[in-house]
Amino acid sequence: MENPSGSRPTSKLEQTQQQVNEVVGIMRVNVEKVLERDQKLSELDSRADALQEGGKRFEQQAQKLKRKYWWKNIKMMIIIGIIGVILLIIIICKY
Repeated sequence: MENPSGSRPTSKLEQTQQQVNEVVGIMRVNVEKVLERDQKLSELDSRADALQEGGKRFEQQAQKLKRKYWWKNIKMMIIIGIIGVILLIIIICKY
């Protein structure tokens, strides 16, 4: 039996199979997109971890540098204090 357009009538089974094939195709595309998204998220997570590690190292180095200059400042204050005391002793001993 042919329909008026001259083509063979499509059975319900063929229509259903065609719909299933379309859905399978769409699902494959969706799975590919999910896998790509997962890969991008993994890369982003790796970069975030690297940034966090870099931030920790920066903070540690900044803390060391702060301590170093604090000690330098204390040493300078002690030296200035000693020089001041020596000058005071010299001035007092002269008069």
